[in-house]
Amino acid sequence: MKRLDIFGLLKKDMNQIEQELFRSIEGDHELLNETSMHLLKAGGKRLRPVFVLMGGKFGSYDLDKLKHVAVPLELIHMASLVHDDVIDDAETRRGQLTVKSKWDNKIAMYTGDYIYARALLLATKLENPKIHQILSKAMVEMSIGEMEQIRDFFNTEQSIRRYLLRIRRKTALLIAISCQLGAVAADAEPKVGNLLYRYGYNVGMAFQIQDDLLDLCGTEKQIGKPPGSDIRQGNITLPVLYALEDEAIREPLLKEIAVIREQNGECDVSAAVSLIKSSTGIARAEELATRYINKALDALDRLPNQRTKKNLRDIAHFVTKRSY
Repeated sequence: MKRLDIFGLLKKDMNQIEQELFRSIEGDHELLNETSMHLLKAGGKRLRPVFVLMGGKFGSYDLDKLKHVAVPLELIHMASLVHDDVIDDAETRRGQLTVKSKWDNKIAMYTGDYIYARALLLATKLENPKIHQILSKAMVEMSIGEMEQIRDFFNTEQSIRRYLLRIRRKTALLIAISCQLGAVAADAEPKVGNLLYRYGYNVGMAFQIQDDLLDLCGTEKQIGKPPGSDIRQGNITLPVLYALEDEAIREPLLKEIAVIREQNGECDVSAAVSLIKSSTGIARAEELATRYINKALDALDRLPNQRTKKNLRDIAHFVTKRSY
């Protein structure tokens, strides 16, 4: 399922959002312009702006107003990726060199900070205090999520609940408020915004679980980075946690993870990946992602009937079937 198959109705407006993204990071500093443009040109699914625009369809749709929500949310997402790449010591993203790889860690961290600041500056063009409150709280939670991920590197004893709370903060929350803030900016009914938040939260949870699965089951061409990157970086994801509950896999997998940790990820992780793929971990993670999607569809069913619901339904199905 290609991006245009899902987002065709928004193609014209998304083109404008893309132009606004480039304009929003233009500044007086040559190097910050260059590093920010490098990240932006690497592309992306632009799911968060799409969710904002779709949320806006449930109220008084006004692109000139919605863009001041859609663009900042995508910039916040981009900034978090720059910081993630430093923490994870990632060399590539979407098949391109990361900012930290092409330049260095310090440049990457300041680039992320710069993009965050540009996002907040753009959001000030909207006067609704609720938008700023929701946005600020989400950024606080995202920061906590990042710290929790660092604390849990190579932690094979963490609970499933702890993992789910972490991805709620790191991924699902931003997608949830993207859906919600589109409705808020368009003056939709509060109940509609709450249902869109619930839809987005559950889609976001499934989206991250699918990311975890793709890291293990996808090809480098599909995911833009070597398979097994998460475990190489010490990020113990849901399929790994489930695999560790598989008695036939647990001990050999723990040994492989110990070797990866001892060698700081500078080793072949294919044995660990093979063990995880041979366990029940993949199927169990897929099952949980499907459960989240079903919850998202339940919230969607309770929204007012209009064409946008079909698009949101298509996105929900796309999330668990995507290969990139």
